[in-house]
Amino acid sequence: MSLVSFDTLPDDARLWCFGASRPPSSEEEARLVDALRRFVSEWTAHSRNLRAGIDWRDQRFLLIAVDESHAGASGCSIDTLTGRLRELGSELGLDLLDSLAVWYRDAAGRVRSCARHEFRTLGEQGQVTDATSVFDITLTRVGDARAGRFELPAGESWHRTLLRRA
Repeated sequence: MSLVSFDTLPDDARLWCFGASRPPSSEEEARLVDALRRFVSEWTAHSRNLRAGIDWRDQRFLLIAVDESHAGASGCSIDTLTGRLRELGSELGLDLLDSLAVWYRDAAGRVRSCARHEFRTLGEQGQVTDATSVFDITLTRVGDARAGRFELPAGESWHRTLLRRA
């Protein structure tokens, strides 16, 4: 079996982060997480099991990681993952593959997403600032997520460039 606890993966494990376009219902969440656990438990690259784990955070974020010291993810295995995410998203009415959205916490602490130009406008209006918590779905290593780089103030992430006027 390839599925391991996310917490047991080493810091240098390869990481992919995905955000759901909306919070799924509890039934949708259970279906999504169960389907992905099954997928990861059988995930392979060049007929070798991938030692991988998943983490579901804030009812919006899916983190999937592979310990490449055992077997590395290949282009085909990554394509298989994104294909499965596309299928699940279609079945559940969720977009799980929008890598261009900006994810942040609003003043009430709810996770929100918007287009980059909308985030810039929110910044101009003072609704988001350097102190606004944002989520960095561009992380590529588990250790970065563990070190607190997944959710951090906008002023300490690449998001700060969206808050600066030209």
